Amino acid sequence: MPSKHFGGKITESWLARYRQSPHWKDGVFQNLVETKTAINWRQIPGILYKQIKGHKEGMPKAALPVAPFDRERFLQPSDKAKFIWYGHSAMAMWIHGQTILIDPMFGDDASPVGPVRTRRFSKHPMRMLDHLPDPDLVLITHDHYDHLDYKSILHLKGKAKQWYVALGVKRHLVSWGIEPSTIEEFDWWDERTFKGITITFTPTRHFSGRGLTSMAKCIWGGWALKSPTENIWFSGDGGYADHFKEIGKRLGPFDFGMMECGQYNTDWAQIHMFPDEAVKAALDAGVRVAMPVHWAGFNLSYFHAWYEPAEKFVQHAETHSLGYITPGLGEVFEVEGKSAKWWIPIMNA
Repeated sequence: MPSKHFGGKITESWLARYRQSPHWKDGVFQNLVETKTAINWRQIPGILYKQIKGHKEGMPKAALPVAPFDRERFLQPSDKAKFIWYGHSAMAMWIHGQTILIDPMFGDDASPVGPVRTRRFSKHPMRMLDHLPDPDLVLITHDHYDHLDYKSILHLKGKAKQWYVALGVKRHLVSWGIEPSTIEEFDWWDERTFKGITITFTPTRHFSGRGLTSMAKCIWGGWALKSPTENIWFSGDGGYADHFKEIGKRLGPFDFGMMECGQYNTDWAQIHMFPDEAVKAALDAGVRVAMPVHWAGFNLSYFHAWYEPAEKFVQHAETHSLGYITPGLGEVFEVEGKSAKWWIPIMNA
């Protein structure tokens, strides 16, 4: 029996919707620039060897600590947005009186259908989701397992009031029992107003898929959120290219940017940013204060230590005079909050 984790089947009715996108060509969604997303079969033995060998510091020595949920601080009325990061790309936001989740992957395994498990660095992640307020809105960037998690979606079923998702994700949510009328799909540059917040889906240079038959059958992107007092951007997964300048030109400057920075590798350099590229992308888009995300959740790359994305991001941000923040897991923070290198005591333990 097929695993529920694979999500919704691609039917002719779904395809008819996808074909209307200007970014659909030759039966798949396409990047704005030529991008290598597949690995040459000749590389596979070497990659498998490196994955089996792993990086000596690819995993923390002990489970990463997560601060308990501070409900009073998170929901305290304020003109400034508040945020909580739960590792990797899972974000909770309180903005303009609304609770918003971005890529709420709270599962303990980023490879639920693979032959090898990819365990989360922190313990009991689903309990964290239990403590958060029911979300007014959930934003999903694309359908990879480390961003769209079957168990987490079931946990949010009946709790999340509205879903804004990348074009192609709706079929997964519907197959998992989410009410179709609560789901709206976005193509690049699509815009909606939600409770006074202007939300735009921004392009990235990446790919998608939850199985061999669903590769690139969902588009991929990031999210820009503009309230009456702040302009915020979540970059989404993807490699460096000129689209960051276009995002800044159309929607920037941004008070705060959550920048993909982690799980990079020379074998897939076009679809994930290295730390110097993440800083450059933030500068291109006009970000005032940036935060590295897509790390401290899972070991999806054999190329770097678990803490390296943050270490190098901070180094490059300081070199280029980019404001930055590096909050701990579970910590409620505002953009003006102070940062500490919380990972240093853990890596030296």
